[in-house]
Amino acid sequence: MLKDRSSVLQQKKCCPVGEISENGVEDEEDLYACVYDDEEGGEIYEDLMKTEAVPPPALQKQAEIDIRSCCLTEIKQTEEKYTETLESIEKHFMMPLTMFFSVAEMEKVFVNIPELVKVHKCLLLEIQDSIHHKSSQNLYQIFITFKERLLIYGKYCSHVETAITSLDEICRSREDVRMKLEECSKRANYGKFTLRDLLVVPMQRVLKYHLLLQELVKHTHDASDKSNLRTALDAMKDLAQYVNEVKRDNETVREIDQYQKSIENLNQPLTNYGRPKGDGEARVASVDKRAKQDRHIFLFDAAVIVCKRRGDIYEMKEVIDLHLFKITNNPTSDKENRKWSYGFYLTHNQGQNGFEFFFKTKELKKKWLEQFGMAISNIHPENATNNFHEFRMHTFERITSCNSCHMLLRGIFYQGYLCSKCGLGAHKECLGRFGCCGKTDSSSVRTQGKHRDPGLPKMLVTRNYFGVPSPASGPALTINTGDIIELICADLHSPWWQGRILSTKEAGFFPSDAVRPCPCVSSFGFQSCQ
Repeated sequence: MLKDRSSVLQQKKCCPVGEISENGVEDEEDLYACVYDDEEGGEIYEDLMKTEAVPPPALQKQAEIDIRSCCLTEIKQTEEKYTETLESIEKHFMMPLTMFFSVAEMEKVFVNIPELVKVHKCLLLEIQDSIHHKSSQNLYQIFITFKERLLIYGKYCSHVETAITSLDEICRSREDVRMKLEECSKRANYGKFTLRDLLVVPMQRVLKYHLLLQELVKHTHDASDKSNLRTALDAMKDLAQYVNEVKRDNETVREIDQYQKSIENLNQPLTNYGRPKGDGEARVASVDKRAKQDRHIFLFDAAVIVCKRRGDIYEMKEVIDLHLFKITNNPTSDKENRKWSYGFYLTHNQGQNGFEFFFKTKELKKKWLEQFGMAISNIHPENATNNFHEFRMHTFERITSCNSCHMLLRGIFYQGYLCSKCGLGAHKECLGRFGCCGKTDSSSVRTQGKHRDPGLPKMLVTRNYFGVPSPASGPALTINTGDIIELICADLHSPWWQGRILSTKEAGFFPSDAVRPCPCVSSFGFQSCQ
């Protein structure tokens, strides 16, 4: 957000609202930027997770401690202690408080703790089995497999602040709850940690996995093991980034809701316009009329809401759809060297009337110019139409991965870009990495030479697929080993293909590695999505 005294919301955030990351996972500070910002919570976590760094008996006689073994021990022991903490919250706080809290209060305070308990009991068993019985050879695969199940942390981390606020409000108004909580705390940990303390621990834990794996990678020397663990490390970094973005988006939606309540005459949700880039005072003139008017503008990815301010209320005067405009700087305005003379143009792409925006200082103009540029870059990104694709900003209803890098599309709205023609999903920075759009050559010849292969290519299903994970491109097709699938669209470089089961005529998307060429067909060609 641009810092402006007349801003509707005084932002208290750890990073600018609404910026779409173009760099993927950054350094460790970025991974902790939104979630890991509570020093006291960090101390509670460290206290609960204290481990005894004792190497296995076979190594105790060695002069030097095997650091890699210590890393593995820490992963196992901290997971044991964390799972124990979750079970303690459920047993010593949740269950006793059902007699004091309503169903709504239970959901508000404990969010999805029961789901976390189930997942971590399973994860702990897998980690213990790997370290004790399999020499940790499959440890990397455990983290890769559990990444999807750990996505529920997005919900927890987004709601935990509200949970703590709700708990505080209940405690202030109800003496019986305060007394019960003290009793629960004594039973759980001799009164050392309150429920309020313990609720922040899951936020800390979910962002520790990539650090634990990072240390393990550092002290792993076998090339194959190192490569596998790096894949697991990438998965946990992706998880951390996803959790941060979901939390950040939930905060952004709450902020947008405040905007919505402050602006009169709006006839649709502001979330339709993307993320907010800033709000503040400006003088706006339409190019044909030239008269400058004092206005308060709200900039989003896809639109500028131009308002007239009346106290704390804003009357909407115009919604400028940024899809139809481009930015043109007005360098001559900088030379006037007086207030409200620093401006730039929004020029209509089809030559219709545009607008000129003026700002109080040269510095403010520069900041707004950058934010307008970023907004237009988000709705008209470079490479959006490469190789005949038509990528547009899109809200994915289900958790989806990028079809290029296979990392998660992060957040809860406008998480990335969807090709309106072939259905591929992508990060902004991945848009230039796709081959030709699969819908551009509908008349392509599917066979070589003079002979046409009758019908579409046929594939034999080699493993079951029941819709998990879900494809980004469209509805999942449930398939069973032995089914014959008629291909509709297949990109050799894509993990998802589209097809139709011959016996049932059901159509949808399925993993490309779940099929092989049908032996009953001597030759076939692909209608390529590449």
